[in-house]
Order: sequence, then C-alpha cells, then structure tokens
Amino acid sequence: MSKIQELAAAIESGKMKVVPGLIEEALNEGIAPDVILNQGMIDAMGVVGEKFKNNEIFVPEMLIAARAMKKGVEVLTPYLKSAGTEPIGKLIIGTVVGDLHDIGKNLVAMMIEGAGFEVIDLGVDVPESKFVEALKENPDVKVLALSALLTTTMPALKSTIDAIKEAGLRDTVKIMVGGAPVTQAFADEIGADGYSEDAASAATLAKSLLLG
Repeated sequence: MSKIQELAAAIESGKMKVVPGLIEEALNEGIAPDVILNQGMIDAMGVVGEKFKNNEIFVPEMLIAARAMKKGVEVLTPYLKSAGTEPIGKLIIGTVVGDLHDIGKNLVAMMIEGAGFEVIDLGVDVPESKFVEALKENPDVKVLALSALLTTTMPALKSTIDAIKEAGLRDTVKIMVGGAPVTQAFADEIGADGYSEDAASAATLAKSLLLG
C-alpha cells in the first residue's frame, strides 16, 4: 500500500493520531503537498461523504473522519503555502442569530474544508450585521453557508439574505442554507442559491456553487 493509500485509509477510519506521521512520511518520499491533499485527503473525505449518504456510516464516524482530516490540513498547510498551492476558494459559515447549535455547522465546516476550501467560521448566534461585515472584510469570499437548527430561527435565514441584499453584496456571493427544519422549498422561497440536507452534500454543493 502506498503512503497516499495509507493516509486515505487513516482519514476514512478517523485515525487522527497517525495522520501527521503519514503526511511527514509522504513528504519525505518526495510526494508533492497538493497530491497528498487531493489524493490522500480530499478523495478520502469524498468516500466518507458517499458512505454517509448511503447510510453505511453515521454522524459519529463522519465526525471522527472529519477531525482526522482537519488535523491533516493543519500539518500540511505550511507545506501547501510554501509550494504556492491555493485553496480552491474561500467560504464563510455561521449559525444564524438566536440559534446556538453548532455540531451540524461544525461538521459542515469540516467537510467543506476537506473539499479544499479555506473556511471562515463565524460561530453561532451570528447577527445579520456580522455576516455583512465579514463579507465586506473578505471580498474574495464566493460562498456563504447559513445554518438554522430551530424552526423559530428559520426567519433569520431570510433576514440575513435580505441584509446582504440591502448592503449591495448579494451579487458577489452564492448563499447556501441548511439545518434540520430547512427544506429546498424554504431555500427557494427566501432566495438562497442552494440547499443541502447533510454535511456531505454541503461540501458537494459548495464546490458546485463556487464553480457554477
């Protein structure tokens, strides 16, 4: 088994402790950082996402795989930067005002990071003005991900999109929404560009919005 295959297997099974060593070994063998990222890590998270969609694994397994991926990204980032490898894009994510749920949002953030994005996580209970401010401070952000886990905070998804429109920034960013009570119909109704029902689909959607 090659080092890349070993690394992919370690990430798929969530073996966070062995990931840094495998990355160092792959680098020592002369494997390029971008190859390690794409073939050893991003592809592994793609497999994890597919297994999740097919109910072969569940949230706990997905979470430990995402944590292993995150650890790998931390180790690899300095090498990627020195090799001039850029993230595929930048994305802002946050749970809307009034909502303190972060497990789903964190999992989505890790999966999107695993798809090659640089992720700016604003946390939970994020007011509309903070999303607007973050977009102004990061004009290179092309995708915004909004999360709501309560039916009572779903209206904040709409008010956040409205605030972005009022700030004149709506045309600069694609907005995706998600969370337990959110549906495709609701996403269409509030003028979002995309909706995903789980973290694996969110990573795929973020890439399609970036490239679309």
